[in-house]
Amino acid sequence: LAFKPQLSPVLAPIYALAQGTAVGAISHWYSDAYAKTQYSGLVPLAVMGTVAVTGVMLSLYATRIIRVTETLMMVVVGATLAVGVTYLLTFVTSFFTPAMANMPIYGAGPIGIAFSVFVIGLAAFNLLLDFYVIETGVQNGAPKYMEWYGAFGLLVTLVWLYIEILRLLSKFARR
Repeated sequence: LAFKPQLSPVLAPIYALAQGTAVGAISHWYSDAYAKTQYSGLVPLAVMGTVAVTGVMLSLYATRIIRVTETLMMVVVGATLAVGVTYLLTFVTSFFTPAMANMPIYGAGPIGIAFSVFVIGLAAFNLLLDFYVIETGVQNGAPKYMEWYGAFGLLVTLVWLYIEILRLLSKFARR
């Protein structure tokens, strides 16, 4: 979809179903993992957190308290790529060096919690970029398939935000 937006009307719903299944499985795993602890409500709390962050960012965007500028876009995209590369490299190298999966950024200590908070903030700022793409598409009379493309981008960001909030809550539960 990222390389061929014209296919969005067909591929975005398929992606949404697949992503929904994956998120459901992940949520079920977290729910089971913490079911018999005092932290059994991680999943509903992560959903509420995702809704709250999305609402706040939409309000900040709509009121123009935060404006999407070229500089903001470059910083957010660059930081997002850096986090993506970090996740990818640690995932790949963990096959050869299992200790990589135990890096402090993945732990429940202060570094891991700070990293999760940073990534949640980054995902929140990616929402601003999604809102901007959707708004400018509407203003410029973008082709109909761009509606699906904008929805796809928003879905990707919302799922990322939800998973990161869930991970942060699980780090607090492990402390």
